[in-house]
Amino acid sequence: MKLNSVDISKTASASSIVFEALRKAIIEGDVKEGEPLRQDEIARLFNTSRIPVREAISRLEEQGLVKTQRYKGAVVSGLSATEAEEIFDFRALIEPEVIRRAVPLMSAETLETARASWAAFSASADPMSWGDLNRDFHSTLYRASGLQYHLDVIDNAMDRIDRYLRAQLVMSNGMERANQEHIAIWEACLTGNASQAAELTRLHISGARESLIQNINSLR
Repeated sequence: MKLNSVDISKTASASSIVFEALRKAIIEGDVKEGEPLRQDEIARLFNTSRIPVREAISRLEEQGLVKTQRYKGAVVSGLSATEAEEIFDFRALIEPEVIRRAVPLMSAETLETARASWAAFSASADPMSWGDLNRDFHSTLYRASGLQYHLDVIDNAMDRIDRYLRAQLVMSNGMERANQEHIAIWEACLTGNASQAAELTRLHISGARESLIQNINSLR
């Protein structure tokens, strides 16, 4: 299993540390779909007992990143085209409204941070960084809304599809298209056009949905 070992034997938040490490490894594809999460092995890597490992895996299962299979135990979840469509349909409903509410509250600092994110995304030649930079751009704009519950739900949805989006950006022309769409969304925010920002966000998500579904189907 490809995980960075950490000695957390004396750390109070051992479960949280294991959870974050496993979550990151799953999202970034270091732990593959269908790969078992062996509690003893993970406990040794982090120099801890199985209790925080079991708690971490339970949290991952709640987020849909892990599932329990008979005779195999916990394994990394896959994502069907049907599930992906549902997640994207949900995102297309909630994210445009969040950015619509955020635009009037965006500060110059927020806009500059978002601009730096899409500029870094555009300039990056490292596929491993694209997913994080993409999320940074959107989350920076969304945070101005102050709708924390909505933001948490969006983060959870992104966790489920992040590793597939990363693959899509690598395997298609998604990088160039996403960059152009990011700039258009940012410019709408800059001019204070909340309705346009919302519509561009909806189209951005819908376009990514179609490309991702094709990508998932091609991998089956």
